This record gives sequence, C-alpha cells and structure tokens, in this order.
Amino acid sequence: MDNVNRTKNGGRKINRNKKIQFTFDKKILRGCQGDTLASALIANDIHLVGRSFKYHRPRGCMTAGSEEPNALVELRTGGRKEPNAKTTTIELYQGLVAKSQNRFPTLKFDLLSVNQLISPFLVTGFYYKTFMFPAAFWEPVYEKIIRKSAGLGKASGEPDPDQYEHAHAHCDVLVVGGGVAGLAAGLAAANTGADVIIAEEQNQCGGNFSEAHGTINKKNPKKWIEETTKKLSQMSNVRIMNRTTVFGYYDHNVLAAIQKVNDHLAQPPKHQPRQTMWDVRAEQVILACGAHERPIVFENNDLPGVMLADSVRVFAEEYGVAVGKNVVVCTNNDNAYYAAEVLGKCGVNVVVIADARTKTHPKAEQAKNDGIRVELGTVPTKAHGWHKTKSVTLKKYNGETERVNCDCVAVSGGYSPNVHLASQAGNAPVWDKNILGFVPDKKNAEGREYISVGACDGKFGLQECIRTGFNGGTKVAKSAGFKKQKNAEVPKVGKTEVTPPVALWETTKKGKAFVDFQNDVTSKDIKIAQQEGFDNVEHLKRYTTMGMSTDQGKISNVNGIALLAKTKNISIEDVGTTRFRPPYNPIAIAAFAGHERGRQFVPTRYTALHQCNEKLGAVFVEAGQWLRPQYYPKHNENIMDAIYRETKQVRETAGICDVSTLGKIDLFGKDAEKFLEKIYVNGFKTLKVNKVRYGVMLREDGHVFDDGTVSKLAQDHFFITTTTANAANVLAHLEHAKQILYPNLDVHCCSVTEQWCGVSVAGPNSREILNQTFGKSAGLSDKELPFMGIKMFEWNNVHTRVFRVSFSGELAYEINVPWSYGQQMWNEIYKNGKKFGLVPYGTEALSAMRIEKGHVAGNEIDGRTTLDDLGLNKMDAGKKEFIGKRMSQREGMVDKNRPKLVGIKIQDGGRLRAGAHIVRDKNNANTETDLGWVTSVCDSPTEKKWIGLALIKGGLQEYQGQNLYAVSPVHDEAKKVTVCSPHFFDPKGERLHG
Repeated sequence: MDNVNRTKNGGRKINRNKKIQFTFDKKILRGCQGDTLASALIANDIHLVGRSFKYHRPRGCMTAGSEEPNALVELRTGGRKEPNAKTTTIELYQGLVAKSQNRFPTLKFDLLSVNQLISPFLVTGFYYKTFMFPAAFWEPVYEKIIRKSAGLGKASGEPDPDQYEHAHAHCDVLVVGGGVAGLAAGLAAANTGADVIIAEEQNQCGGNFSEAHGTINKKNPKKWIEETTKKLSQMSNVRIMNRTTVFGYYDHNVLAAIQKVNDHLAQPPKHQPRQTMWDVRAEQVILACGAHERPIVFENNDLPGVMLADSVRVFAEEYGVAVGKNVVVCTNNDNAYYAAEVLGKCGVNVVVIADARTKTHPKAEQAKNDGIRVELGTVPTKAHGWHKTKSVTLKKYNGETERVNCDCVAVSGGYSPNVHLASQAGNAPVWDKNILGFVPDKKNAEGREYISVGACDGKFGLQECIRTGFNGGTKVAKSAGFKKQKNAEVPKVGKTEVTPPVALWETTKKGKAFVDFQNDVTSKDIKIAQQEGFDNVEHLKRYTTMGMSTDQGKISNVNGIALLAKTKNISIEDVGTTRFRPPYNPIAIAAFAGHERGRQFVPTRYTALHQCNEKLGAVFVEAGQWLRPQYYPKHNENIMDAIYRETKQVRETAGICDVSTLGKIDLFGKDAEKFLEKIYVNGFKTLKVNKVRYGVMLREDGHVFDDGTVSKLAQDHFFITTTTANAANVLAHLEHAKQILYPNLDVHCCSVTEQWCGVSVAGPNSREILNQTFGKSAGLSDKELPFMGIKMFEWNNVHTRVFRVSFSGELAYEINVPWSYGQQMWNEIYKNGKKFGLVPYGTEALSAMRIEKGHVAGNEIDGRTTLDDLGLNKMDAGKKEFIGKRMSQREGMVDKNRPKLVGIKIQDGGRLRAGAHIVRDKNNANTETDLGWVTSVCDSPTEKKWIGLALIKGGLQEYQGQNLYAVSPVHDEAKKVTVCSPHFFDPKGERLHG
C-alpha cells in the first residue's frame, strides 16, 4: 500500500487527488503532485535513502531543505544523470527515476558497511598517517583504493542534452529570500516605486512560518503570505523569481543566482533551458536568507528517523507526511514546541518533549495543557535502531536515564542564521550570545551595500521578522533614492513570549556522535584535531573536512566550533568561524558553461569572404576564433603540393589572401601619440599622417607580447593591427594601460576587426591588378604610395583604404573596405587579376613566405622571447620609457646564452620538423646537450629545400655556417642542418620596395 504515512490533514503544497508515479532503486512508487522526492519517499515509509561517505552507515532525510547532508541520490538517467541530488529539494514529477548511491550491492545490504567495524582506525587524519608507508605502495595500491572509494555519486559520462542559459538583470533592490521577512522587505521597497527582485529558492514564497507561530494582521501567516505574494506579483516594478538560489555575492553588488527553470520536469520543453544562471546587479541588497536549525550531537544521531524538529513540522504541515507515528521531541528552544503542536493536530503521537532548559516556561505549560508530556532538564544521549530509529535514551541532569520507544526523534539544538552570502560580501560573521549563533557583521564591506533582516539577522520571532523586513525594505529603498510611501505601516503581529535557548552542543561522550554528517566527522574527530595541533578553525576545517561538503557546513559548523571551543577551554567568539565562499549550493558545471560547450565553446567566426573562399575550394583551418583558408588544392593536389604552388605563384606573378581576421583597433584622442610611446618599444613621434610603422610591444614582464602595424590616419587617430590570435589580448592590454597605468591620458580605443574586411594582394603584378580594379587615379604608384604609406579614396562610393605593407617580402598591398563590401572587392580584384596570373593563397603559403623572409610570428613570439632573442633589439627607442622596459633589462633577460633567432637549411634531404631540438651530436641528444629548438619550417620554392627558423643558444654569432642536427624523437629523426641568416629571401628588401 502506497502513501501509508500520509496524514489525514495538512499538506498545503500537495494535491492529494493527483498521484505521480516515480521510481526509487527500481521500485515503482507513487506520490502526490507538489511532493518533494523526500516527502514522497517518507510517505511510502522509505526512510533509508543512502549510505554515509566514510563509514557507510545507514542514512535518511534529516532536513526538509537545501541544507540536507544525508539524503543524496543519483537523479535521472543517461546524459541527464545528476549525482548527489538532494531529495529534499527535488520536486516530484511523473516518471522521476532516482537511485541510491555509495552502496554495494544494495542499499539495505551494503558490504562496505564493514567499515564501521574498523571505524576506530578511520578517525580524522587517518589517510595522512596510514598511506605514508611503505612509499612504494602509493601508486600501485593506495591511490587505486582511494580513487575507487572517493566520491559519492557517479557522473554520467554522456553529453548533457539540455540547454543552459546565461542572463542579466538590474534592479534597485534585490531581496534574497521570499519568507515573511523577505516579502515584507520587498513590499516596503516596492511601495516606494523602486524596482525590486525577490529571489526565492523554493517553488513558492513563504518560508517556514505556520499557523502555530501566530497571526499577521489577524490572519493566518500562510494567508498573509498568499495575499502579499499575489499583490507583489501584480506590481509592474516587482519580479518574483521562484526556484532561484542566489549562490554568490561579489564586488559592487553583483550577485550570481541559479534559476531551476525546468528541473521540476522530466525534461525541459522544446527550446526552453533547464536552468538559467543570472548575473544580478543591484543598487541595494536585502539578505532575508533565513536560518538553519541545528542538530544535537549525541550517540547515533545520524540514524534514519533522527531529524530536525522544524523539518518534521514542514513535512507534516506542508506535505501531509508523518515522519513517524510516535515522535520524541528534543530541544533547547521554543521553536520545537511549534513542531509538536502541528504534529498533534496532524494526528501524530508526541510521546515526550525533552527540553534541555531546567525552568518551566509558557511553551512548556501550553504543551502540558495540550496533553503532551514535557520533561525539563532532559537531553537525548543515544538513538537506537539500525535502518530506522526504534527508541531513544533520554537523560536528566540529575543522572536519571529513560529509554523511550519511538520511530522518530525530532531534535532542535537552536538556529544558525544563514550568514553565507554576508560572509562572501567580505564581512566575517560575529557571535551573538543571545541566540547562540553567528550573525552577519553590521559593517558593510567595501563595494557592497546590503542589510540583513529576519532570521538571517538573528531575529527568529514572527514579529521581529516582519518588523526588520519591512523597515529594512524602506531603508534600502531610501538609500536607492526612493521616498517612503505615506501611511505605510508595518504589518501587525500578535506578541508571543519567548524563552531564551540554552547552549546544547554535545550530550554524550560515547559512541559515534556526528557533527558533520556528510563527511562523517564526529565529536571525537574534533578533539583529535585539537590534540594534534589543528586547533585553528581554518585548520580544523581542512584536517577534519568539517564543512567542506556540498552542504557547506550549514547545520554542522556551529556545533563543531562550539566543541573546539570547549576542548580548548576558550569562548566560541575567540574561536571564530571560517569564511564562506561561493557557491552557496552546488551548481551544475553545465550551468556555468551555458551555451559555451562543444563547437560553441568558442563560437566559430567567418570572415566576410568565407563564401568566396568556399567557391574557390579552400580548405579551412582554425585561427584563433576564426576559420581561415589554409590552402586551395587543385587537381587532387595534396597539401604540400598546393602550398608549394601557391608560394611559387605569388613570388612569380601575384596572389590574393583573406586577411580580415587580423586584429584591428582604432585609437584616438589628443594623447594617442603619447599613449603609443608607452605601449610600443619603438617611437611614434616622427610618424607622419598617412604613414605606417611596424611596432612591437612587450608584456609588463619584459617579454615580447605582440607585433603589428600602426597607421596614422590623423593627428589624433591611429589604426592598429595585431596578430589574429592575440587581438582580444592586445585590446585588453590597451584597456588595462589606459585605465590603470595611464588614467590621465586622453585616449580611447575600440575594436574594429569586424568593421573592416581586409585583403592582401602580393607579388610582382600586384600593382597592375589594383590599377585595373581601382583605376590609376587611386594613386598607387611608387611615388604616390611608397612602401609603408596609406591611400584613402572612394571606390564605387565605398570608403577604401590601401596600405603599402608586406608580410611576404613581395611588393604587396593590404586593402580594407567596410565588411559588407568585402565580397564585392574580392570578386573585382580576382576577376581583374586572372590575366596577370593571380592565385588565391592561404595561411600555409603565407607562413612559407614569411619564413623565407625571416619575419617572426606566433611560433617565435611564444611568451618566452625577448627583443634581442628575435633580433628586434634595434627597435628599442632608447631613452623613452615603455611597458616592460625595466623588466626586460633583468640579468636573465640579457644573458648572452639565451636562444637567439637563426635560419636553418636542411642538408640531407627530406623534411624538417617544427619542434625538433638542435644538438651538435645526433647520437648524444638530451636536455644537457640541447642548444635550442626549431620554431617554424617550410618547403621553400626559393631554396628548393626545407628551411626553417630556430632559436639557438648564442645565435648566429656562435653558429653561423656550422652544421648541427635537428632531432625529433617523436618521429625518430635526426636531420643535418646548416645555420644561416633567417633572411633567406631578398635580404636587402628590394622586391617589397617595388
């Protein structure tokens, strides 16, 4: 019979008339619409849900929310499988499939539970001590055992078929939490006209207050919540985001949130995301995150059936589920009495309330009047049972003990305000002795404007939650520039007398008494850590792993800190607490990735000429984020034949190349020239308008960063080109220099890479081809457009720029037109160039020509080379200061034995290999005899053999004309090479000058 534990009444969130079928460990079960997986399992009398991490002890649900440490399952199947999903936060849907984890072969019969027999040897730090000897066992034995045992669930290993979105939101006030305090804060702020976002973790607002806690404006709290939520949802300046967890608080009030848009369905509807990650930028923030109830540390307090009292109430009141028929309540505070009251109304027998406080109080008297047995000065010391709680031993302060039969122990050791986000904001939590918990520091961290209200601020009563929430909303709205609405009154709450809690951390010193349930950290582990010198709270966390699990110590940390304080005989305030870091709850990696995965990890970018290149049969290669033509094969040519032909043809006639991917940056402002002087190693004061200059920039550490051209278009306007792969990095470098290093300079920069389509026309016939295309009136003669000059004119009413620059060593021009006119320009040049022998050439032929010419590129500018290494030291403009200059003069940077750029020619025939190492003796090739390495190679039509560039210690000065060996162990090759000048082709530059 299913749903045997459903109560006769209660269950505000469920629809009893709509049943939902689901599967747990291959067993078909039924729950109700609105259930969580946890409530549905308990309704079906399933309390054993998993096994603990280290000892493989039986575990069940302890909480009803995201703080759950025990009830973790593998959810879904295939690519959607999700390990370590918390049953308490999983909304039930038709066909849900869940599987217990960390057990073998079955949940009830787990062979690894034998670990409990050797538990005395598995105390904290055992792995540090056990796996040290013998050292030879580490890799073949210990590592394999640890890897097999580590972790809880198993990842799918298949691609996730769902989509994840990234989104951005801005607001005047962000309210984190939709409980009564959050709703009151949101209502007060919204009434001023402020734009308000309320982010609520659950599928509806309301929090954990019930009818038992009193009334709001003479209404049941749930009724007030329903009406307030409806009112807020109808306001145009309010957005309520349910199923949304704010998990990170960053500088300048930027908060990150994850919205589980369709996690409550088997799979998202078509074209909808499963989850959306939000970046929220708020003027003001209200933290209404609530508080987490704490367990009590006693023997076997991890048994299925030992649960937090408020969670027992939530299951009964919200989901209509009785966690047991006979319940013992153990507490040190008033709130557990609300749970007892609700359980009684739902037909559950509350056997006894064991209250650690010795003096009677109104709640105790009320419970007695309701017929519930109350034992003051009494605490639990041991839970009894195996897969489910059968009884509990209670102990009075006078030493008397009593074993009480029950199937659930509802415990409440007090409440810990949820300080995680406040801690992330930069404020260390402070101890509040009145509530026996840490609260957010009242000081706001720099760059973050927030206040905490309600239980998050240590205000646990219904009246205080409403009051602090409403006043907080009004306050932050005023700070954001909005005025308080006239006649706005705080909702009225009936007064309730509250008796302070008493400290209740550990009640027994025998057996396994757990502090951190997910990592199996016991009270004994805390004491051992202190004895072994790990008595700082940060060291304690890392040595014992307390608070390092997916629940981030939400219910365990304060108990652990209190036990450490007791062991050290100091105050909890002196011990302090660890700082919390994002994420507040585990976040799927796919949510961080969004669309950026697979081929979309870096979106493929196409140039304006992609279709033109496709028509010519180009084979493409990834260059940075772009697809560029690598070569254009003809008549079944292989890649080497095509490259050789294209290179030879450009040298003899002419070639056309798509260079649109080169980074292009506009730099303008009255101080642009001064800025360039700081960025580049060479000077720009003498550069005239309509002239181009080759430039090199260094990183701050003195290594060469990038090279390119700088064209002066006007006195305050420069046009910079960069290498394709480094375009974004160079722009970031310029922005950093502009904003941080030289903020007083009047200069601005922006990327215009996609604004201009670029084509290079190179070769002896290149000028004639361009004259045919643009007309001689364009002025492309040597006199009108000399080398390193610029011409700008209108061609077919299109603004056109022609730069007389050459990367190939030939007479060459780079033509830029607006992106949308690129195909028109290409087609016109290609048509006019056919009779002059024009051929398209790709990146491989371009690389071959630059190697012949001795031009350095990314293979040589690899982040490790200096100006002198590359033979560019003469570009240093002398006395001027520029980025990286001082660091480039360090001893190691000017060492004469550094590898220097040289050329090499093969002597034995065959081919060279990029990456091969240079040695004197091919039979003695090792790291000690290594002289350097080959950076770039090509089959040169000019030399009619393989040539390359290399970086060799001592450079030409040491080895010019000598024969060495290029050794490639990967290919089992050793080729004899001769060291020569890197300038194989036209060393005097006569051809590029026309």
